[in-house]
Amino acid sequence: MVVAKAWILKKHFDGFPKTSDFDLKKIELPDLKDGGEQKLLLESVFLSVDPYMRPYSRRYMKEGDIMIGTQVARIVESKNPAFAVGAFVVGHNGWRTHFISDGKDLQLLPSNWPESLPKSLALGTVGMPGLTAYFGLLEVCKMKPGETVLVNAAAGAVGSVVGQLAKIGGCKVVGCAGSDDKVAYLKKIGFDEAFNYKTVKSLDEALSKASPDGYDCFFDNVGGEFASVAINQMKKYGRIAVCGAISQYNDSVPQKGPYVQIPMIFKELQMEGFIVSRWNNRREEGLQALLKWVVEGKVKCHEQVTEGFENMPMAFMGMLKGENLGKAVVKV
Repeated sequence: MVVAKAWILKKHFDGFPKTSDFDLKKIELPDLKDGGEQKLLLESVFLSVDPYMRPYSRRYMKEGDIMIGTQVARIVESKNPAFAVGAFVVGHNGWRTHFISDGKDLQLLPSNWPESLPKSLALGTVGMPGLTAYFGLLEVCKMKPGETVLVNAAAGAVGSVVGQLAKIGGCKVVGCAGSDDKVAYLKKIGFDEAFNYKTVKSLDEALSKASPDGYDCFFDNVGGEFASVAINQMKKYGRIAVCGAISQYNDSVPQKGPYVQIPMIFKELQMEGFIVSRWNNRREEGLQALLKWVVEGKVKCHEQVTEGFENMPMAFMGMLKGENLGKAVVKV
């Protein structure tokens, strides 16, 4: 019998998450049986912490539920011929060290995954965040060569991929981040312009200086004040992909901001919110494109790896504070 450890949402977050909102529990897993639905035993190797977990926990979870999340897991025992022992999969089974599955919710890593490539990238650049960047740019922003793309939270898991894919697509890319180290990283991976939004005197002036002609595409991960300022810098017929609103996730009282209608009307803008699962039927296309660019060195990856399953809440809270460069993952 295997005893799994799991992090429980003990109390719904009120404002910024606290350590006391989580509880670590042990769960005894039953043995696998022949002919039953539960045909696979898996062991988590890497777990993801992502901004979406903050708003999703309130919307989709009850107190006492296992925290939602994705992992790269190794198959320890199998009674399902489609999954060999030792194979690695991406699962959506929350913050737990071990779990049992019928295989329907699991996705094998691409068969052409190079042995030299960290499997944790299946939670980042060659996973959900990378696919978010890929489909958000191609299908929502509909970027074209020669255009100017703006992305905020640009040193994060999604933003860093957005910038690099826009460069591959022949665009000028402007990014902003919350520290000088992150700005230096953005320039290192090919952003044309980058600035620290925390230290500029005027966000409006910084955006105008980075691209005096304005922006064709704006990939928004932040929302709030940044989006309110940036929308006025859009070119006519500009496109805005609303991917996240991390500046607002921890607010106890909703922010009141400027209204978007006037710039949207006079600039004839398109603004569209999206969730990457819309393109699940094209998942393989996106993963293969991202994997190819990573292997060729055209897309560079940076991971913030926290060691130890017991540090999941700390890694989650650190990510929400913007302490990570690139994708935040936990190594079990």
